[in-house]
Amino acid sequence: MMNEINTLDKAKAIHEKIISWRRDFHMHPELGFNEHRTSGKVVEVLQNLGLKVRNGVGKTGVVADIGSGSPMIAIRADMDALPLEEKNDVSYASQNPGIMHACGHDSHTAMLLGVAELLSKEKFSGTVRLLFQPSEECADEDGISGAPRMIEDGAMEGVDMVLALHVGPMVPTGQIQVNTGPISGGVDSWFGKIIGRGGHGASPQKTIDPFNICSHVIMALNAIVSRRLAPFTPAVVSIGSLNGGHTENVIPEHVEITGTLRYMEEEIHKELHQEIRRSFELAKTLGGDYELKFEIGDPPMINAPRAVELIKAVAADLIGDENVTPMDDSLGAEDFGRFSSMVPGAMFTLGTKIAGDERFGHNPLFDIDEDALPIGTAILVDAALRYLGEK
Repeated sequence: MMNEINTLDKAKAIHEKIISWRRDFHMHPELGFNEHRTSGKVVEVLQNLGLKVRNGVGKTGVVADIGSGSPMIAIRADMDALPLEEKNDVSYASQNPGIMHACGHDSHTAMLLGVAELLSKEKFSGTVRLLFQPSEECADEDGISGAPRMIEDGAMEGVDMVLALHVGPMVPTGQIQVNTGPISGGVDSWFGKIIGRGGHGASPQKTIDPFNICSHVIMALNAIVSRRLAPFTPAVVSIGSLNGGHTENVIPEHVEITGTLRYMEEEIHKELHQEIRRSFELAKTLGGDYELKFEIGDPPMINAPRAVELIKAVAADLIGDENVTPMDDSLGAEDFGRFSSMVPGAMFTLGTKIAGDERFGHNPLFDIDEDALPIGTAILVDAALRYLGEK
């Protein structure tokens, strides 16, 4: 049975292996539900460790169990990349044009393989389930992302607690952030069409200009949070795209506008839908019409107290209590909440800041300090063992 010091030492002993996995995934990024090479590599490593593996879970996900019986704790890592062209000049830069691991999922996957290697050498009662999840960043043709697809395929059956981490490029290496309660926003997408009457640009009086109508709708949308909600309500309504027309002298029939909304409370969720519809109703007031639909996304992610205390206790032993701090407030979305809404769960932020540099997520220059990889691996290993009563 490992003690806290040895866990980190053992993770450092396989540091180069974790780095090699991470760089391999980074060089060969794949988009959501297309992680065929990635999941194949994961299956290969897990089978070489002697683990029983299920692939094709949630389309391209992988599930492996270490141990047997109850209780069961699950650890999740997401595997998908983003549609970005990498700008880093490094030996492990993406070899797939227009696709990049710009959110750290390559390192999440590599660390969970490190967890698998360390735990495969341990004896303990109960089960550790490894969830290698596809498509956290996007949804399929039905608007469903990887976590609910894995749940549909039975990935959470028998699970009593679920944990995860996410790299934090602005958090110093050697630190983690974690706290209870809501730690990410619920998210929906909305898709609108402002319908007018097209015509010649030289005769606007004969048209119902959808651009003019859209300008009023945009003003109303941008005033929802500042003027329709209480001042201290965490919420966002953002416009992401605006498209209309094909040539400079023709007023088009319609303009398409899309965006996202974020929230922390279900009542605010409903109110945002109502206010967005109210904004689009201006189209009718101004002589046009509109179409509007919502794509319901993931709920807010809630960190359960029991899971947070487990992470805090383990991290304090490994890296010192002074290096365990609260998370920054964020309305970023995460479908890990689908797992943690079923059983007590928590996600923590692993500090991966490159000293003297700034690397932001979802950016072509994103990168991490790879010295953080053993720390994340060790925390997850010890958390699993402590939960199962072996530490």
